[in-house]
Amino acid sequence: MKAFELIRPTSLEQALDLLPKPAERERVRVVAGGQDLYTEMKDRIVEPDQLIDLKRLPGLDRIEVDAAGNVTIGALVTIAALSEHAHLRSKLTVISEAADSIASLQIRNVGTVGGNLNQRPRCWYYRHVGAHCLKKGGTVCFSKEGFNKYNAILGGGPSYIVHPSDLAPALICAGAQVVLAKKGSSRSVLLEKYFTLPSEGDPLRETVLEAGEILTHVNIPAPSPGWRSTYIKFKERGSFDFALSAVAAGVVATGGLVRAANLVLGGVAPIPWRSASGEAKLVGQKPDTAAFREAAKEALRRAEPLSDNEYKVALTKNLIERAFSRISS
Repeated sequence: MKAFELIRPTSLEQALDLLPKPAERERVRVVAGGQDLYTEMKDRIVEPDQLIDLKRLPGLDRIEVDAAGNVTIGALVTIAALSEHAHLRSKLTVISEAADSIASLQIRNVGTVGGNLNQRPRCWYYRHVGAHCLKKGGTVCFSKEGFNKYNAILGGGPSYIVHPSDLAPALICAGAQVVLAKKGSSRSVLLEKYFTLPSEGDPLRETVLEAGEILTHVNIPAPSPGWRSTYIKFKERGSFDFALSAVAAGVVATGGLVRAANLVLGGVAPIPWRSASGEAKLVGQKPDTAAFREAAKEALRRAEPLSDNEYKVALTKNLIERAFSRISS
């Protein structure tokens, strides 16, 4: 690992003052729990000169629930705290279940909400120090013709990474927005719009976070009456692992019909993949196996698997059916 300077600001304003200009964004990095960034640094994938440690910033490590049931989550809240929060487990189950699925207890005690949302790709080629792939400034996504068992089946090209976050699909399912602060102002962005496909601009980036900005909070609206949700993740190893496929599902069913449905997939696309067409297949239907199967079929209709990951199509369809069955019974 390259030597670096560690800077520990004690206020958000001070941290924002330290952020680099766009031309210097690779020289200075922001760190919270550091579970992903330090791994990249050890493997010399990134080699910043300075790290800005956010852990001493006040107020960003709290979960707040107002009288109406709206939730604000600070970016420095740990995954463990998210998992253990009683209101989330009761009213926004999809979030607590996603938090439960992340890594090990030791990592959940250190990893943060902001860090989980801003993870870098886990693609074998990106993580290999000797592979100068498209995500590291090269010209080729080696996974397209190479080892692609874990890569994208939806939204791929020119890069076929999958987004590694478990929290992102769950929070999108819950209608979350993120607050992005910069010196003198801030902006709110629907989390669904925070992530960017490789085909939508700079393939080196995965989010709309600009140089000079810090993700400070996640805001979640109070769920509709009767809303139920769940997160199901399939992983290769029985112990902690990243998702081969995951499903965040929410539904409101009254009077024997589905009134609203949310469906977001993880582990299958370069971004958390919301299926509006799959959701539409459910609304107005009886919450039964036939309807869930049609929604699953629609959600994967445009899948374009690579040579070694066609298994993800059937796997994801089954997970969708299972998720909606769980919350509709």
